[in-house]
Amino acid sequence: MKLNYKRTILIGFAFMSILSFWQFYDQVIPYLLEKDFGLSTFWTNAVMAIDNILAIFMLPLFGAISDKTRTPLGKRTPYVLFGTIAASGLMVILAFAHKLNSFPVFMVTLLVLLVVMSVYRSPAVAYMPDVTEKPLRSKANAIINLVGYVGGIFSTIMMMLLLKSETLEDGTKVYKEGQSFLPVFLVVAGFMLVSVLVMTLTVKENKLPHVDDEPQPEEDASKGKKVDKKVGLSLFMILLSVFFWFMAYNAVSTAFSRYCVEIWNVDLSASSSYLLVGTVAAIAAFVPLGFLSSHLGRKKTIMGGVVLMTVCYVCGFFIRQATPIMYVLFGLVGIGWAAINVNSFPMVVEMCKGGDVGKYTGIYYTFSMAAQIATPLLSGLLIDNIKSAGYLLLFPYAAVFSALAFVTMIFVRHGDNKPPKKKSVIENFDVDD
Repeated sequence: MKLNYKRTILIGFAFMSILSFWQFYDQVIPYLLEKDFGLSTFWTNAVMAIDNILAIFMLPLFGAISDKTRTPLGKRTPYVLFGTIAASGLMVILAFAHKLNSFPVFMVTLLVLLVVMSVYRSPAVAYMPDVTEKPLRSKANAIINLVGYVGGIFSTIMMMLLLKSETLEDGTKVYKEGQSFLPVFLVVAGFMLVSVLVMTLTVKENKLPHVDDEPQPEEDASKGKKVDKKVGLSLFMILLSVFFWFMAYNAVSTAFSRYCVEIWNVDLSASSSYLLVGTVAAIAAFVPLGFLSSHLGRKKTIMGGVVLMTVCYVCGFFIRQATPIMYVLFGLVGIGWAAINVNSFPMVVEMCKGGDVGKYTGIYYTFSMAAQIATPLLSGLLIDNIKSAGYLLLFPYAAVFSALAFVTMIFVRHGDNKPPKKKSVIENFDVDD
């Protein structure tokens, strides 16, 4: 049994397209909403939470619908292909709506765009397992994660290159007079479309043998049985930890571009470069963290990651101007986040009964998604209403929730183990983001 690397990489182009969009979306859209259209921080963050609200019910819905779809292109490809075509077209409309300063058109287009992205995300996720044998899926998922990161890095670099600024006499950096966001919209939209077209033209889904799931016994003896009370407490505590560290991390990732403008007087190009360092550091850390987990165990590795991120958030508060030190801090944040992602979901799975893995997977993502809905609203409300601090609240806010995640992890007594050594280096990139 051997993994088809070429085919897996090409299927990963769908993720490359998707991640290029979200990296662009998280950086540019909140800036435009607040700076160009004049929304408050709360309402800007409320808009940024819409995709997570849609995801709660649309991802499972269209995942299930695509399971039953049969077309000449396959059951997943039509959603990915036509969804990307629609999303790319909507991005062009969005760019012109911004250029014409038409807020109603901008908002309607953005809402439709977020719905379209939710329609084809699950089919894209399901494509690889459809055509990959179970023993090879960890390695295949690792490859797809790496290909996906290329999309995020591409968008970051394009924002750095295409969005130009100038320095005023007081040292403030602002975008040049008449600065247009149209080029970066068009480049990212074009990249998304080309990525998926390459996948569609080179991988013929209907001609591939689809892997049937292993037949399940009519009744799983462990399914539906209550979890032991002590295990249940550990399970609740780690899920609470998931909620807290997403409350911290997502608040920073959502508001950081605006933080850079308000506090450091630097533009999106600079903020993108900090985030790029964090992404690259996370990628570089996956392999050593895999080895570290196998020696220390998952819980200690997670707690180390949480401590690292908390310290970085605290340090970030005291830095009041752009400095190269921030590259170090964001690199460490990336490493801490990778330490959490490598180990948190496997710990949850360890604690549930074999027949209830799907159920607890859903609960895990409910906690993470709930945090990503709540934290933009809560952080935005605080930033808007505590005028004396404003965006200076961002890093203390993140530090508090990150510290809470450490406290709740202390009470996790089950689900920890030392994961077996990966069969190959590439499997260290098989993580849940």
